[in-house]
Amino acid sequence: MRNIFRVAAPAMLGAMGLVAALGAAIPASAAQESSAPGAEIAAYNCSAGYFCMYSGWNGGGARCQYRDNTPNTADRCSFIRQGKNVLSVWNGNGKKATYYTGTNYHHRVGSTKPGHGGNLQGSYQIRSIKF
Repeated sequence: MRNIFRVAAPAMLGAMGLVAALGAAIPASAAQESSAPGAEIAAYNCSAGYFCMYSGWNGGGARCQYRDNTPNTADRCSFIRQGKNVLSVWNGNGKKATYYTGTNYHHRVGSTKPGHGGNLQGSYQIRSIKF
């Protein structure tokens, strides 16, 4: 029995080391997945505290950003004034952003939680925003 313990103990320690190594690898890969939104923040280039709209996919093209409720986004957004649609958004505002295709908060089309964003359908303009 003593000899079995002497052989089994190193094997168990080796297996425990392997499990520990695998256990360390699992959180590392999970950390990479959870850092993906951080990569989106960099790709979307939106100032902290703002909701950003982009004329291109994946945060590309022209950017317009808003911090407060905005009854008419075209007042401060050249690509909206030019008739271009919003193709992607990022919400770094800290509050849920609800957006509308009409000015003065008419015709709700969607919302984005804080710290989220992505590509939209791309077939409309966001003409007003509420937080």
